[in-house]
Amino acid sequence: MRCRLVVATHPAGVAKSRIGVTCAGVVYELFLTKLPQNAFTASDVVALYLHRGAFENAFQEQDPDRWCSHTAMGQEAWQIVSQWIWNLRLELGHQLHPDPVRTTEFAQAFPPVPAHTAPPAGYASPQVGLPWKTGRFSGQDFVLQPDGTLRCPASQSLVTHERRREADGSLRVVYAASIRSCRPCPLREQCQWNGSATAKPRQVSVLLHPLVVGSKPLLWRDWSRRQHRRACIQLLRHQCVTVEIEPRTTTLPTVTPAPLSRAQRAHYRLSWAERLARNARPETSGSVTIKLCGVPQTFASRPGLTLG
Repeated sequence: MRCRLVVATHPAGVAKSRIGVTCAGVVYELFLTKLPQNAFTASDVVALYLHRGAFENAFQEQDPDRWCSHTAMGQEAWQIVSQWIWNLRLELGHQLHPDPVRTTEFAQAFPPVPAHTAPPAGYASPQVGLPWKTGRFSGQDFVLQPDGTLRCPASQSLVTHERRREADGSLRVVYAASIRSCRPCPLREQCQWNGSATAKPRQVSVLLHPLVVGSKPLLWRDWSRRQHRRACIQLLRHQCVTVEIEPRTTTLPTVTPAPLSRAQRAHYRLSWAERLARNARPETSGSVTIKLCGVPQTFASRPGLTLG
């Protein structure tokens, strides 16, 4: 999956920041997103997710992941179930009060970018020139490395030599190799214009065109979460709930209880396997039927409840 990494910084305060890494009086926070860059710019991503940890605890109706499972996969599964319950309450609450979807102007439209200025949304994918001679290396044969350098077909590094702004606002980055690496290179005849007679090292020009951002504002459509969720909970609190348990299909044999050890007496000393075995539902137990009396039809039809 291709993602974007956005780095946001702000001056450190007197108290230590709970989120981010503090270095030399500056707090660095990382934001990872797969949202499209031409719709959500870097500033939009930061505005959407900055300080989100302050209200995420209130966003979750329950936090069962730590006490329901001792494995990472189990904790993630319980978080998904909790998130699904939250969304279900929103959907059911909207069935009780079908308010229209509200529209919020999440981000204003960008003004026209003047020439010789860096665009606010960054640049598109880098472009290099095509081969200028048959059988010669072009800029496409030089691979961009994670540290910002280029690697040539002979596994030598090209570092940034020059950056200059073009008339249309594009950014041209010129990479250059070391002449000490180019002179003994066996691929010099395929790489440089005059081959071994060239006195300069190989250079590669990469052009970054400004990213085209839509001229219209970014609109966000949603429901009122708190109002719909409270409407669902308020309805459930006034319902009559009947729980019926069918009798067992078979009769269990009478077992004389054995003496307990101190570890068995203290439940917190049991292993996870012992706890799961103790709490497992036997196959011979009867099924459970739950009846909700007085539920509106529009409310019950949404999750597929059977109407009595």
